Amino acid sequence: MDYPSKVLSKAVEEIAGLPGIGKKSALRLALHLLRQPASQGISLGTSIQNLVTDIKYCKECHNFSDSDVCDICSDEKRNDELLCIVEDVRDVMAIENTGKYKGKYLVLGGKISPMEGIGPSQLRIGSIEKKLNEGVVKELIFALSATMEGDTTAYYIYKKFKSLQVMFSSIARGIAVGDELEYADEISLGRSITNRTAYNEAG
Repeated sequence: MDYPSKVLSKAVEEIAGLPGIGKKSALRLALHLLRQPASQGISLGTSIQNLVTDIKYCKECHNFSDSDVCDICSDEKRNDELLCIVEDVRDVMAIENTGKYKGKYLVLGGKISPMEGIGPSQLRIGSIEKKLNEGVVKELIFALSATMEGDTTAYYIYKKFKSLQVMFSSIARGIAVGDELEYADEISLGRSITNRTAYNEAG
């Protein structure tokens, strides 16, 4: 498609680089921004710039944060004895939206997937070990997706740390096999956290 402006063409190209947005949708969004007051487009641009330059990862759990330690980890009302293991920051947000969990988190940054070349060394397994060695955590909760990769990751962590004095549990499988946590409805996810079950080698 030919564009009347190189500036417009570049904007469409950048917007179309986002997941799930094609060239037509990108053009529609760009034209929408041009119809709005200039301040709205400038505000959007500033927000995106701040997103990529100012956002931090919590040094305790690896969640997104505005400071070195996120609000969850710095909250003294949270239960330090519960550590919920999730794959992604989106899973933290999904669980927090249920209002049913009052412990802490650790974001792995993915799951073991040989097909994608992702092994344990690429995940934040070392952060789990550090937390467990501090002797505060009493229960490790697996809140990983109900997929083969999610199960493999949970099993690896369990085998690595099962000799330590910590209880292992897993969210109840009210979440369908193959589902990602972020797409689960809040009621089902909340129940799966509340009704979590003991984890063992049989899963």
